[in-house]
This record gives sequence, structure tokens and C-alpha cells, in this order.
Amino acid sequence: MPRHEFQPGRLLAGLILVAAGVLYLLDATGEADLPWFLVIPMTVGGLCLAALVGIVTYAIRRDRRDRISESSDR
Repeated sequence: MPRHEFQPGRLLAGLILVAAGVLYLLDATGEADLPWFLVIPMTVGGLCLAALVGIVTYAIRRDRRDRISESSDR
């Protein structure tokens, strides 16, 4: 199996959505009483954080790629 790049933004988004699903599951089974206005902003905020992490990761990788191409041109 070929290796792929580590993408922390996608990992963070997946973990946040799993956490939201677990919270809804706990609410549905009666283990916890969570208001909707707690879980929805947590999910949206987490997805925004994951997008920010993805953008930063892309910028870092692009900068490294540009530095490597500049050094090979010399």
C-alpha cells in the first residue's frame, strides 16, 4: 500500500465529528442531557479549527516545496 501524506486537519475533523456523535448517542440513551446549543457550536467551532489547521499545513508544505525547488535551481 503506498504511503500518503499525514493530514492533521482531516484527522481533527474526524475526531470532532466522532465526539459530537458520541455526545448525541449519550443524549439519546439518556446517559447525558445535552442541549442542542452546546453540541452544534462545538461541532462548528471544531470544524473551523480543523479548516485552519488544514490551511496552515498546506501553507507549510507549499513553502517547503518552494524552498526545495529554489535550491535545486541553483
